[in-house]
Amino acid sequence: MFPAFLKLEGRRVVVVGGGPVAASKIDGLLAAGATVTVVAPAIRPEIERPGITLIKRSFESSDLDGAWWVVAAAPPEVNRQVLLAAEARCLFVNAVDDPPNATAYLGGVVRRSGVTVAISTNGRAPALAGLLREALDGWLPADLDEWMTVSDAARRAWRQDGVPMAKRRPQLLEALNRLYADKE
Repeated sequence: MFPAFLKLEGRRVVVVGGGPVAASKIDGLLAAGATVTVVAPAIRPEIERPGITLIKRSFESSDLDGAWWVVAAAPPEVNRQVLLAAEARCLFVNAVDDPPNATAYLGGVVRRSGVTVAISTNGRAPALAGLLREALDGWLPADLDEWMTVSDAARRAWRQDGVPMAKRRPQLLEALNRLYADKE
């Protein structure tokens, strides 16, 4: 697997399926700024809200035209149709809890203070990814926002001063250690 983070802001994302699994994916897509279209014969009421385009019918291959990302949250036979249509368009498909029909897997995600950590089990154990996400969330420092502020300032200085990449991590570690030395 090749881990990646996607910039979906302003980009069309198609969610095939209108049930609880599809509903669980939509908030994250909207938070990323995606333009979400949901295609399904039946769509749960919580999905029907402003900012989401609804197509109340069975999936058609042309539903993927212009899409950047696809979430298949339908029965396996529909997810298979989505996969075939997506492959013809060179699109990746996150087929939720359906690894044979997926070309991309979402993992457990921790987002805090501009830091995103994702955990994947290659689609084999979503519950384990969730447990690991909870553990990492508890392990990350409570003052991570301060770490980001220090990192931003250091990066600006490095660029201005032409500091080589090899020297940046040790300098950042020193700066972060000073955060705690100043609190003693």
